[in-house]
Amino acid sequence: MTYQYHVLKNGIRLVHHQQRGDVAHLGVIVNAGSRDENPNQQGLAHFIEHLIFKGTKKRSNYQVLSRLENVGADLNAFTTKEDTSIYASIQSRYYQRAAELLADIVFHSIFPEKEIEKEKAVVMDEINSYKDNPAEWIHDEFDEVVFKDHSLGRNILGTKEKLKRYTRGDILHFRDTNYISSRVVITSVANFPLSRAITVAEKYFSDVATDHSPMQRQPFSGYTPSTITRKYSRHQAHVVIGNTACDAHDEHRYSMALLNNILGGPAMNSRLNIALRERNGIAYNLESNYQPFSDTGLFSIYCGTDEVLMPRAIELIHKELYKFRTVSLTTIGLHTAQRQLKGQLAISLESHQNEMLSMGKNILVYGKIDPIEEIYRKIDAISAASLMEMANNVFNPDRLSTLIFNNQKSSNQ
Repeated sequence: MTYQYHVLKNGIRLVHHQQRGDVAHLGVIVNAGSRDENPNQQGLAHFIEHLIFKGTKKRSNYQVLSRLENVGADLNAFTTKEDTSIYASIQSRYYQRAAELLADIVFHSIFPEKEIEKEKAVVMDEINSYKDNPAEWIHDEFDEVVFKDHSLGRNILGTKEKLKRYTRGDILHFRDTNYISSRVVITSVANFPLSRAITVAEKYFSDVATDHSPMQRQPFSGYTPSTITRKYSRHQAHVVIGNTACDAHDEHRYSMALLNNILGGPAMNSRLNIALRERNGIAYNLESNYQPFSDTGLFSIYCGTDEVLMPRAIELIHKELYKFRTVSLTTIGLHTAQRQLKGQLAISLESHQNEMLSMGKNILVYGKIDPIEEIYRKIDAISAASLMEMANNVFNPDRLSTLIFNNQKSSNQ
C-alpha cells in the first residue's frame, strides 16, 4: 500500500491512498478528545461532535443532514479519549461535495441556541441508554477506577449536571481552542491521484487560520490498583479486570497487542473463550482489550455471566493469566498466534472506511503510516520470551484492578 502526504499552507495535514473502486472515503480527524477537557468541560468534546451537524453559517440542520444523505452517502462522527472523527463514505463523483460539507460543519458550525438545548436532551438520553447497558457502562466506570482523578478516567459522554450548564460560549471556546490547523488531519481513500485530493483540500480547507499552539495534555501517573464491587440490579453480574499497559509509542506495544489477541481477542479459539465458554459454559459475553494512548495504555478483560457463576469465572480468568506468566508459548503456538493477528489486520484493512480512519489516527500519533509489510515484520519479530515478560508485567496480580457489578452490597478495597 502506498500512502501519500501533503501539508496545506495553514498546517493541516492530508494523507491519501489511491484505491480502486467507485466509493470514496473522506474524513477530518481532530487531535482533541475527552482527555483534553478541563474538569468543568467534561463531555464537551462529545457534545460538539453532536452539534456540528446542527447548522452552519450557510446551512440549516436539515440542509446539513440532506447534503450527502440525499445521494446515498454515509455521514457520521465519533469521539474518543484523544480524538474526534468526522467522516463520509460517498460515490467518488460526490467527493468534492463531501469535502465542502465536512469543512463547513467542522469549522463553520454556528451552534444555534435552540439546537443546543434540544441536543442536550439527546445526549442525556444517550447517557441513560449506557447506564441501562451494564456491559457498556462498566467499561466507563473501570476507566474511572484506573485513571482516578485524571481526564482519561472521565466518561466521554459527560454528566447530566454539567451538560445542563453548558452555554454556547463554552462550546465555541472548546471548539476554537482545539479545532486548530496543526491538530487536524484530512484522510482520504479514493480512486484518483493525490493531486486531485490536494486540489479539493486546498479549495475547502485553506481558509482555516494557521495555528500551531502546542498540546498541553496532562500526562497520567500514579496508578493504584483496587478492587471494587458496586450494586447494580440486573440478572447478570459483570466484571472488568485490568491494568495500565504500553503507550502508543512503546516499542513493545506489538507484544502487548499479540498477547491480548491470544488471550481474549475476536477469534473463537482465544484462551478465555475456550476456558470459560467452550469448556465450562460459563459466559457468552467475554473479551479482552488493549487500548494504547499517547502516554499510557489500558488492558482489560470483560465478562458477563450469572451472578452465582461469577466467582468461578473470575477464578478461571486468573488461571489463564497465571499460565501466560509461567508457561512460555511453543514455537508452533507463537507462529500460529502471529499468523492469526496478521490475518485479522489484513481483513480489517479490506474495509476502506476503517482504513481511512486508521490512517488519520496514525498521522496524529506517529506523523506517518507504517506499510502493512512493516507491521507484519514487527509482529514476526516478537519472541515467546518477550510475551512472557509482558505478561508478568501487565498480568501481575498485585497490579490488577477489578470492578464488579452485581446485586451484592458495594465495597472498596
